[in-house]
Amino acid sequence: MAPAPTSTYSAITLNINGEKYPLTVDHRTTLLDALRERLDLTGTKKGCDQGQCGACTVLLDRRRAVSCLHLAVAAEGREITTIEGVADGERLHPVQQAFLDLDGYQCGYCTPGQICSAIAVIEEHAAGWPSAATDDVRPAAGPPPLTDDEIRERMSGNLCRCGAYVSIVRAVAQAAAVRAEGDETAEAAA
Repeated sequence: MAPAPTSTYSAITLNINGEKYPLTVDHRTTLLDALRERLDLTGTKKGCDQGQCGACTVLLDRRRAVSCLHLAVAAEGREITTIEGVADGERLHPVQQAFLDLDGYQCGYCTPGQICSAIAVIEEHAAGWPSAATDDVRPAAGPPPLTDDEIRERMSGNLCRCGAYVSIVRAVAQAAAVRAEGDETAEAAA
């Protein structure tokens, strides 16, 4: 006798931008589709739907993830941050401000994914994570200088159809400088 079929749906609760969202989802539902189609959080964009363009990048536990390849059921219990949750109220995140100041966008379609990725890139760099462009990957070497080549390599998973790459690199560099300035101010105050 064949075993009874199991349900292909689960009741989950997603923690998105600090709010809890209870959902019942098919196990095959991607995080991207749950965000856009079930929760109306449409800032995260669907580009290639194959994990190659980065338009759907969100932060999962403060690390970047392409939401088109991540199942919603696997995101339960994780801290999810979308573009809608990166600002502090009316105050833009430094990466958002840098993109605005330096024209790090053109059509804007890839911008939410670019910004989420840039936030994670800056944190990864500050934590000393090397990239393929890093000359000295020894932990004792500390974080490499955040050169244009480092930024380009670290942001390489995010494509821009308009070709705003020069402005995107400048925006990431500016936001990283703002973060470093904040770190120095916090150290001086301590």
